[in-house]
Order: sequence, then structure tokens, then C-alpha cells
Amino acid sequence: MKFSHQPILLEECVEALNVQPGGIYVDCTAGGGGHSARILQGLSEQGLLIDVDRDVEALQACKERLAGKNNVRFVHSDYKAFDEILSDLSVDSVDGVMIDLGISSYQIDNPDRGFSYMAANAPLDMRMDQSASLSAKDVVNGYDERTLAEILRDYGEEDFARKIAAEIVKARAKAPIETCGRLVEIVDGCIPMAVKRKIGHPAKKTFQAIRIEVNKELDGLDEALRKMVASLKVGGRLVVLTFHSLEDRIVKRCFNDLATDCICPPNVPVCVCDHRASVKLVNKKPILPSEEEMKRNKRSQSAKLRIVEKILS
Repeated sequence: MKFSHQPILLEECVEALNVQPGGIYVDCTAGGGGHSARILQGLSEQGLLIDVDRDVEALQACKERLAGKNNVRFVHSDYKAFDEILSDLSVDSVDGVMIDLGISSYQIDNPDRGFSYMAANAPLDMRMDQSASLSAKDVVNGYDERTLAEILRDYGEEDFARKIAAEIVKARAKAPIETCGRLVEIVDGCIPMAVKRKIGHPAKKTFQAIRIEVNKELDGLDEALRKMVASLKVGGRLVVLTFHSLEDRIVKRCFNDLATDCICPPNVPVCVCDHRASVKLVNKKPILPSEEEMKRNKRSQSAKLRIVEKILS
């Protein structure tokens, strides 16, 4: 299956980066290269784009799309290793960083990757980095009932988390749960019909939760954002595209913290933290896709774009 992904908020993201011709920029989730291709349009040969992705297939598609460009470096890594990525390339500071925290259309649509609740015969996988050891099959068949329920509750915000976890444990005692379709069947039987009419696909929250657990999507996100801000030159920007409330909450909280002078508790009469804002919020409210984009690409409907600019080195 050919790698295909329609970048979301493309023009808004690239405009937010404020690309300077000779600058250094990092696309932390390069995917198929959609955002990267537009960033390169603003770069001269003296500029540099660093494309990072932990999905080998995505990075290969990006390489093919940007073939012949001499001012791009491709790195197979997790953006959470941001410091090491820059160090390995002998880069001290950058002019802009972008992260698209969403899952690509290719990953969803390719049944071999096991991300989709619509692909009945697909193997339970959900690994963004296929060299990683933990898969969705391991989570579903190996985690104890309490841990499964906590994951479904915390990462999927699933109201029926305990019931689903109990049914998963009961089903796997008879035979391992190996396909997306089998997991959907189990979840479907736990959701009341009246609820199904309101929530869309009954397994959506469960699949989100397991995917987040498999890829450790929320672990270390705040720390990574702070590393990226620390790497920015004054005037440089960090642009983050989120797709669900859990990750957006982390980004929002981190940005507000970095944009605030004093972070002492409210009951402390005099500031003792000596904290000074290192960024300013470019947009206090997230930028959302236009109605036209949401109609054209339904997967853009939950997207939120947040931007900060470095003001203090």
C-alpha cells in the first residue's frame, strides 16, 4: 500500500513557523512530508530542514517525496529524543519546530498496521515504530484487568472501561484476541444500544486508549516540549498540532506555564520561584480547521493548532 496522508492545517502550520530562508527547522513528525514540502519552499540552500519520524515507512515516503533536496536531513527517531537528535547533527539551536501529534491516514488505512477498528481481519498491532516490542496484541492479552480498565478510562475516557476490561479478560481466557475485529466484537457487546446511537463507533475510545498505551504517546510529551523551547533561538517558534483533549491539555498547560512569569502557588504572598516567561503565546485560543477543510477531510475535525514564540534565551 502506497503511503498517503493529507496534511491538516497545512498553510496555517507553515505560516505559524514564520520560515526564514536561512533558518534551521525541525519537523518532528515528518510523516509523508506534506508539511515538510511546504517548509522547504521557504528555505534557501543555506537553510536546513531536519525531518524526524519513528515510523520507518513514513520516513521512507518522506525521503521519496523530497528526493533531490540537499538541505534536508532524515532521522529515524522519536521526537522525545530531541536533544540527542540535534546533538548528533551538531546543531546547537533552531529557528522553528513543528509537531503533528496525529496518526497518519496511511497508518489508519493500511490494515497490516492494525490501527483501525474498521479492519476486521487486521492483526492487533498499532505500533508507530514497528521495531518496538510492545504491540496492541500484547496489551490486550497481557495486561491485568485493573490496568486495562485504567488505560481505557484514562486514555480513552471510556465510561464502560471496567466492563470492557472484564470482558476482554474473560474472552482471552478462552482464546487469544488477535484481530481488530475480535476486539471490536467484545467492546460492542459492552456498550448499551442507546449509547451507541450517540457516540458513533463503539470501539473508537478503546482503540484510542490502546494506541496511546502502545506508543506511550503522552509519556514525556511535556518534557519534550520544554526541550524544544530551550533549543529555539529568540524569535523562533514551536508549532504543535493536537487531535484529542488529553494531548491538547498537556500542550496547553505547558505553553501557559512557559509563558508565565511567576508560577508560585496562589497562597504565596511574594514570588519565590524566580520563574520568568521564556515564550509568548502567539495564539491564546487554538487555531481550528475551516469548515471547508473539515468537509474535505473529516479527520481534521478534532485538530487544534497552538503556537509559542521564544522571547527569552
